[in-house]
Amino acid sequence: MNELADLIDPRSVNKEICKLPHNLEAEQMLIGAMIRDNRICDAVEDTITAENFYDPLHQSIFTQISKTRKHGIVANELSLKMFFENDQAFTACGGVEYLAKLAAKASIALDIYSLTRIIRDTYLRRCLIKLGQEIVDDSYNYDIENPAQVQIEQAMTKLFNLAVKKQGEKTYIKLARSVKDVVEKISTLKNNPEALGITTGLQDLNQLLGGLQKSDLLILAARPSMGKTALALNIALNACKVLQKRADKQHFVAFFSLEMSAEQLTARLITIDSGVSYYKALTGRISDFELHEFINASTELSELPFIIDDTPALSISALRTRIRLLYQLYNVEVVFIDYLQLIRGTTKRSNENRVQEISEVTQGLKAIAKELNIPIVALSQLSRSVEQRDDKKPQLADLRDSGSIEQDADIVMFLYREEYYELRKQPSEESNKHREWQEKMEKIRNIAELIVAKQRNGPIGSVKLYFDSNRGAFKDYTERHSI
Repeated sequence: MNELADLIDPRSVNKEICKLPHNLEAEQMLIGAMIRDNRICDAVEDTITAENFYDPLHQSIFTQISKTRKHGIVANELSLKMFFENDQAFTACGGVEYLAKLAAKASIALDIYSLTRIIRDTYLRRCLIKLGQEIVDDSYNYDIENPAQVQIEQAMTKLFNLAVKKQGEKTYIKLARSVKDVVEKISTLKNNPEALGITTGLQDLNQLLGGLQKSDLLILAARPSMGKTALALNIALNACKVLQKRADKQHFVAFFSLEMSAEQLTARLITIDSGVSYYKALTGRISDFELHEFINASTELSELPFIIDDTPALSISALRTRIRLLYQLYNVEVVFIDYLQLIRGTTKRSNENRVQEISEVTQGLKAIAKELNIPIVALSQLSRSVEQRDDKKPQLADLRDSGSIEQDADIVMFLYREEYYELRKQPSEESNKHREWQEKMEKIRNIAELIVAKQRNGPIGSVKLYFDSNRGAFKDYTERHSI
């Protein structure tokens, strides 16, 4: 066996398990302090749990002190004794005399919070060692359904979960604290309405949504060629420019493109910002002046905190891992995903059923948004049923593949351009209806409608937008003549 194999031999790892990090003295001093003054239980309950202790007996004593305290009984040597009379480990340590020694060991001037940090630090180190051993053991097991890349993603997820594991594992929030947070938020918004959410750069949409709200899953759905990718890029670009101005630290926008390459997305961003036609830029048919504008825009865009991931065919598990990593490394404030139906499920049930797969994806995206407390904007296709109706405006029932999209999303928006459909109805120039068609086209030219069909915490409605199809740029409709 070579040197590398010797280094990661799981048998060598197992030998180290008996030397797991721990600090019995810190555990004894903390438990002793809790016995001497039960009020310490209230002080540490949100920062430490029984599983953080290394010694199983200390785990049991800690748990019993907490239970006894919650029942209004003083937890001291005598009251605790009755719960451990049949515990062999307790008897072996000296029984009630051991509790007395723990109480005596605690100093009045003890730094309780330093003790909890020491105990929790050694606990996290033990978790790291356990995780490392699991990674090594899994790496030795060849499984065609669990390749190395999947194992890497699983290991990253477990490591991230450990990194963000909340102190004391408490998931509840006392109403008094929640009330205080809400009042502070409302007061802040009263004085600064722009602080509500991340701006979309579109004034009418901001007023309807209040910006992109933290922990929200937003679905932007449309039929092909409506411009949903272009709209997502416009919103992402607008948000990015605002985030760039923050003084505290740099915040990023992440854009996951499962369909288009990073080069294609970048070209679209530059054309949006430069005003140069995307088609002309793509085919090289631009003037010297347009090339100058294109280069200037590209220089400015290169300074923006914008991240593109164009990895195709991502699973929801892999996507979750990548978003978490970017969140940790780059302070990602908002995530865009193009598009939802290209994300794969990971469970066997989802692989057998398309509806189950989409349900797993939407539930996973909402969980990520809530966990990281950031908005996630996911693009979605609509079913072909739209094309079968005279009225082509999308409805919630048109969401493709699964009703869970509507259920899990906080906001569902549909992008609709009547111009797209009317353009395909052009009558012959000799026809009497051609002039009527021209007049109608003039009224709807460059107009897009963004329909907010669901908003969990606000009203529904629609917003008119100006759409420059040559640049792929969206603006507020009131600015249509200034573009």
